Parts: sequence; C-alpha cells; structure tokens
Amino acid sequence: MRTIIQRVERAEVRVDEEVVGRIGRGALLLVAIVQGDGEPEVRATAEKVGKLRFFPGRTPMDLNLHDIGGGVLVVSQFTLAGTLKKGNRPEFTNAAAPADAERLYLRLAELLREQGLVVATGRFRAAMDVELVNDGPVTFVLDAVAGAVV
Repeated sequence: MRTIIQRVERAEVRVDEEVVGRIGRGALLLVAIVQGDGEPEVRATAEKVGKLRFFPGRTPMDLNLHDIGGGVLVVSQFTLAGTLKKGNRPEFTNAAAPADAERLYLRLAELLREQGLVVATGRFRAAMDVELVNDGPVTFVLDAVAGAVV
C-alpha cells in the first residue's frame, strides 16, 4: 500500500464539478492499494497517519492531526501502484483488483474516523479533480508492506 501524504491548508475533490469531499487544514492522502494488501497494511497506514507529527508547534514537525484539529481527505489514486520500468507506457499490474481496492480504501477512511478525525473522501473509480493548497510544501511517501510501515 502506498500513500502520498500532503500537508494542506485546504483541499477538495470534485466529480463532474460537484464537490464530493472537502477539508480545511490537515492532510490530503493519495492512496494506492496493491495486490496482496489487506487489513494489516490499512491499519499500519491509519495508525501512522494519526500519529504523524508533521505540523509546526515548538518545532517545525511537532504536532499531529489531532493536535491541530485537522481533517483528512482520502483520495484513491491507483496510478501510484504503476511502474515505469519498461517502455514508455505505465504498467498497473501491481494494482489490486478494483473491488479489493475500494473495500480497503474505504476501510482506511473508517479507521481514521475511528481515531476521531474528520475525514472526507473522493469517489472511487471516478474521474476526479483534486484541488489543494500545499502547506510548506510538506509531502511524504508512506509504504505499508506486510502490516508494517517501511
């Protein structure tokens, strides 16, 4: 499971010009579920995101989402599971089957909500327009494999 975490001042996702998810200050998560991912990878990702100290406080990376009352916008982005190793066209053979990916993507949002975070989502398998204002910019790549963050 690969997640891009972006610290944002605000972010929103639109489908056919309709806003389907919006947050103020917080984190935009672009999430790819890969073959073999399951509950352990989703739990590891949710736990790390909830505890990650990447907002300024006494130091530049001191506070977490709970500390600032931040929101989370979770957007499925299967292209993060792609590879560019061969040729000039991306391959997506590592991406999980859509039914599995949707279930785990929604489970991630649910686990973040269970932590008390305000969570918005995009719309799975839709063509989405994602608008954000990066804060910093601060961006991290989080990979979860075999139930652990690597």
